Amino acid sequence: MSRPATLGAMPLPVATATAAGGRQQSHWHDRIAHGLLLLVCAGLAVFLLMPVLTILVQSVQDKDGAFVGLRQFTEYMATPALRQSVFNTLLVAVSVTLLVIPAAFTFAYALTRSMMPFKRFFRTLSLIPILAPSLLAAISFIQWFGTQGVLKGLLGGASIYGPIGIIISECYAVFPHALMILITALSLADGRLYEVAESLGTSRLRKFHTITLPGAKYGLISAALVVFTFTVNDFGVPKVIGGDFNVLAIDVYQLVIGQQNFNKGAVVSLLLLLPALMAFAVDFTIRRKLQSQLSARAVPFVPKPHHMFDSLMFCYCATVCLLLLAVLGMAVYTSFIKLWPYNLTLVWDHYYFGLVQDGILESYFNSLRLAAYVVASGIVLIFGSAYLVEKTRGMDAARPVIRLLAMLPMGVPGLVLGLGYIMFFNHPANPLGFLYGSMAILVLSTVVHYFTSSYLTAVTALKAIDNEFEAVSASLKVPFYKTFMRVTVPVCLPAILDIGRYLFINAMTTISAVVFLYSPDTTLASVALLNLEAEGKIGPAAAMGTLIVLTSAIVCLLYALATRVLLKKAQRWRRC
Repeated sequence: MSRPATLGAMPLPVATATAAGGRQQSHWHDRIAHGLLLLVCAGLAVFLLMPVLTILVQSVQDKDGAFVGLRQFTEYMATPALRQSVFNTLLVAVSVTLLVIPAAFTFAYALTRSMMPFKRFFRTLSLIPILAPSLLAAISFIQWFGTQGVLKGLLGGASIYGPIGIIISECYAVFPHALMILITALSLADGRLYEVAESLGTSRLRKFHTITLPGAKYGLISAALVVFTFTVNDFGVPKVIGGDFNVLAIDVYQLVIGQQNFNKGAVVSLLLLLPALMAFAVDFTIRRKLQSQLSARAVPFVPKPHHMFDSLMFCYCATVCLLLLAVLGMAVYTSFIKLWPYNLTLVWDHYYFGLVQDGILESYFNSLRLAAYVVASGIVLIFGSAYLVEKTRGMDAARPVIRLLAMLPMGVPGLVLGLGYIMFFNHPANPLGFLYGSMAILVLSTVVHYFTSSYLTAVTALKAIDNEFEAVSASLKVPFYKTFMRVTVPVCLPAILDIGRYLFINAMTTISAVVFLYSPDTTLASVALLNLEAEGKIGPAAAMGTLIVLTSAIVCLLYALATRVLLKKAQRWRRC
């Protein structure tokens, strides 16, 4: 009698197991899910793993394809100029990290620990650098501090072209990335600790050193790793404002594009890959430790008014936002003046003659097409992959492999991925060679490049849904794709929209991966901006950058509107 009672208490899918084998019955639609899982695994292997492995193979071969071991690395490090690039890269990355982390932490501390006004407004303004390619900041700083710059006297005779320009431009570009991590870290604070400290008469400074900093240490380390990795791998800023100050990213570009030396380019790519992989490994370990420290009984920290502190934090945030707006404002202003700095008349010439008549505006429309394709395909591929891994049954051996492959793009710099695509898809023996030079390869590389963050967003949303939805559907023999469309998509609509916005903005601003992959017919706005600046056409370059920023801002506004409107319809069940 006990056995039927136990069976009756089991979840419905388990109760349908066959008596003979004790295994769950597999329906035909489960086979579809298994096939899609294999397809996802194969796709990640072909479009991510194989290009990276191709770089590894090229680094130990000479131009004739003969195996030479580590000779390429030895020759690279034996060249003084190239060896200096390694030191320059580390110098810039460490300097940017040391400058950005305290600045971003203070900003995040103001947003989470003060009662100053306009906190939401300041937080929105702090995200401005994300809306534009990083090299737009370099163009703006040239206008501010260059040879004909408005504030060139502030540099005391030093040149903006070199480490100074790279460092301040990178600080502008990476600030919001560090800020978002630190805001999250400070938001996880347990308010009970502060209540106890306050009841004991602990000073604000002591609470900061004994509670705030220890609680945010993992966020600080994670933000520092992100800033360091971003700076090491960024290509646009050093290309525009670096002058003769070479870094590893510039070496890769010059070796591949300038000298067509793919083997040496592969060597430098692996050098770029090492810090990224190390940072990814440390960050992954930190995130696991952070999750284990969260308490279910924690209460959110609620700041209390303090006039002097709130005033100081307000002044700091207002100053930072004013500086961010000044950088963007100079770029926009440059796009409208006739000839800097001799004729400051406001005209539309750079938009019409510099972009429309010269045919450069086609690059902007190519970027719009790319962004649209990336959003449409990226949402389906990324969210669909996450759903197949987290919510379907069977094929348990493939799931850890897909999870691992889904995490790898976070540790692969864009330049490395782009170079890997050249070597892999441009190989004569590759049957997928027809993709090279097409819009499709730009879409694929962009989706893969930003796969990890979107995948983690999708997994987080899916884990919030009870697995009983799929269990009941399976017991009723309802195909998984019907459950996906009728239940999962409406519930996870906020995450889906967030993924779409993230992919669109990055597709509009990306340059590191696509700079190796575009053709004359698929030139993108960010690449056109880079080429215009290299030709000395600062006005049209600023105009193109302004169009990118304006487009990204409009998409963010549409996202906010769509979130408010669509959620009222698709998630009406939440109010029931």
